[in-house]
Amino acid sequence: MSRRVRLWILGVGGTGLAVLLVAACLAMPGFGGDRHPYGDRAVRESLAHRTANTVASVNFDQRAFDTMGEMTILFAAVLGTVVLLRETRDEHRAQPAPAHVALSVRRYALLALPVALLTGLYVVAHGQLSPGGGFQGGVVAATALHLLYLGADLRALERIRPVGLYEVGDALAVSAYLVLGLAGVLAGTAFLANTLLPYGTFNTLSSGGAVPLLNAAIGMEVACAAVVLLARFLDQAVEIEEDGT
Repeated sequence: MSRRVRLWILGVGGTGLAVLLVAACLAMPGFGGDRHPYGDRAVRESLAHRTANTVASVNFDQRAFDTMGEMTILFAAVLGTVVLLRETRDEHRAQPAPAHVALSVRRYALLALPVALLTGLYVVAHGQLSPGGGFQGGVVAATALHLLYLGADLRALERIRPVGLYEVGDALAVSAYLVLGLAGVLAGTAFLANTLLPYGTFNTLSSGGAVPLLNAAIGMEVACAAVVLLARFLDQAVEIEEDGT
């Protein structure tokens, strides 16, 4: 295919996409109006399923299938990173030099680490009740562990971060999300349908049906994925030695 033909195909496809986007925008409700059909329906469904946080209801109930796609993208990114940055035969890992960290920084990191970790877990656990959830809390929890890297050194981080276990945790979290979705199919409803578990009492940790479980699976997946990604990039301090040298 010549360059001229490729440009024509790109131009036709881009024009068609632009027309569709303009048509979609023209059909949307006016900005700042008093009619909000999407928001009203989302809030109504959220309250019907006893989920106090409407955003969590949208993510893990009303459009849980879309959230599975976002989770799959992150999982694929981790898998690709692990494959591309794996240690090859001609690479030998060099021991990192001890880091010299100011005493004040070390103390702050050691004090902030458990607080940040508990904050991340709290955000995940209360995702169906208040702003936050698995995505946000997972990132906070994973970041908290790396305060030890900033306050001490890489060797201290490695003692509390066995990468293999986090890789397994990442895979288990993705599997748990899929199993929860398939449970609805086996029960005769729909994939990821929030109909199997009782909705519970509004504004409690056990409310929302399957929302807390899906949210927890996402929190575990995001936390493990972030730890594995950072571990692979930090491990790129390698020494390449050629045979015979």
